Amino acid sequence: MAAPTAKALMRSRYVAYVLGLESYLLATWHPSTRPAELKLDEGPPRWLGLAIKHHELQDDNHATVEFVARYKIDGRAYRLHETSRFVREEGRWFYIDGDIQA
Repeated sequence: MAAPTAKALMRSRYVAYVLGLESYLLATWHPSTRPAELKLDEGPPRWLGLAIKHHELQDDNHATVEFVARYKIDGRAYRLHETSRFVREEGRWFYIDGDIQA
């Protein structure tokens, strides 16, 4: 089932990272920016949580989602703060790319 909003897709993609579901991540990544592979099994982080800070529709088919994801690698804590861009095509939302926030 396709995510009904970009925000819902963001949440499902976070869960896919937690579970290591590379095929789902690639399937929900827009073909124009999608990498060939993600290599999630190479030193995966331990994901600790996701906070959605802001969700905005630019129009019916474009949206942004600002989020903070917390994780640990080798016992050290990190934060990924990003504003992600999404597009809806043929009724399905796709992740395009994002800008890392300081």
